[in-house]
Amino acid sequence: MEQKSRSSFSSRIGFVLAAAGSAVGLGNLWRFPYLAAQYGGGIFLLVYIILAITFGFALMITEIAIGRKTRLSCIGAYKALDRRFGFLGWIAAFVPVIITPYYCVIGGWVMKYLVTFLTGNALAAADNGGFFNDFIGFDAGSIPATMLDFSGPTPWFLIYVLLTALVVIFGVEKGIEKASRFMMPVLAVLSVIVAVYSLTIDGAMAGLKYYLLPDLSQFSASTVLGALGQLFYSMSLAMGIMITYGSYMQKENLLEHSVTQIEVFDTLFAFIAGLMIIPAVVAFNNGDPSQINNGPGLMFITLPMVFDSMHFGTIIGTVFFLLVLFAALTSSISLMETLVSVLMDKTPLKRKPATILVTVVVLLFGVPSCLGYGPWAGITIIGMQFLDFFDFISNSVLMPIVAFLTCILVGHVVGTKVIADEVKEGAGSFHREALHRVMVRWIAPILLLVILGTELATKVFHIFTI
Repeated sequence: MEQKSRSSFSSRIGFVLAAAGSAVGLGNLWRFPYLAAQYGGGIFLLVYIILAITFGFALMITEIAIGRKTRLSCIGAYKALDRRFGFLGWIAAFVPVIITPYYCVIGGWVMKYLVTFLTGNALAAADNGGFFNDFIGFDAGSIPATMLDFSGPTPWFLIYVLLTALVVIFGVEKGIEKASRFMMPVLAVLSVIVAVYSLTIDGAMAGLKYYLLPDLSQFSASTVLGALGQLFYSMSLAMGIMITYGSYMQKENLLEHSVTQIEVFDTLFAFIAGLMIIPAVVAFNNGDPSQINNGPGLMFITLPMVFDSMHFGTIIGTVFFLLVLFAALTSSISLMETLVSVLMDKTPLKRKPATILVTVVVLLFGVPSCLGYGPWAGITIIGMQFLDFFDFISNSVLMPIVAFLTCILVGHVVGTKVIADEVKEGAGSFHREALHRVMVRWIAPILLLVILGTELATKVFHIFTI
């Protein structure tokens, strides 16, 4: 079954836009801005850019090269490199199984806010968290009633999943590539519009200065770890996506050049997300960057209040949540495609039934995250709600483990020459080969162990102190 004919992107630009779309997601739009505000603004931005062109590049080109070389999804790809590492493909495939359902739940939240702004009810969303808490904590008195009422998150989650599945079911070229060719340029235009407008707000220049000018006194180990964690989260690494997309990449396309374009696009979008949010929120908080909320609080509580304080705030808020929706969709499409690709490789299923089966699984697995702040709020896992636990176990545990073992496989078992030779095919050269070799063999594994150890130690400390 592993030798089925494989779909492919029609062109290099189609691959770049699809892969960049996967990397550009919700993490860029709310996680990057609040981390930048938390870890020193300009110094965080500088550290992030340095890590993107070293650590991020090395891991991304490794995964895409593995996919293009083997022409397999992640389960088969790792096994093809070394049978002893076949288990790693299963772990990598399990990551999107965990992430896709709760990511689509958050995508449904975005749809709810977009419709709220579109229908002129922006003021209702700008009530310092009341609207958001009532929405995610909605309980109609019975589970069936709660799941069918648009006042709560479940119907929005259903619509979002079906929209994602609709793109995936059309395939690589007619579905994913076509959607990416439309959504990514629109994303770029909308983000620039919102960023430029946010800089016109009174007091925004203080936030811009904080965001752009590095203050070396703010530098610390936490700055590096924060940037590393965000980079890892942002670039769709260690979850099988880049291996899957790499397996659809044509051999004649220039791999190194394509990866450079993807990382530039992803980093540029994260930078513009900071421009959209940090100056406006700092101005709203009278010049205090420490008041930028983390997690969902930034996007769903603080920003609606910021938009409400702006001239034309309803219009800007509508445009903002539209671009957030597009960013979320490009990522959820890649997550679902990874699962569909694995299913097609390992079973006789064609794309349509494989997509339907994955959609059903995502819907079933997403219900706990939908209801976890409402009727099932009393049920927790090691002190966390369902969505928070799934986010922790995937992003803080499994992804660093997959990336670390990938570095061990490539750097110390099969050798980095395997990747270098794949990169050189069709190009004749690999300009950053020495950087790649040093990063994958030595630096990246150490950094990944530090990330994993820090996240686990922090969580264990939290559990034993609550």
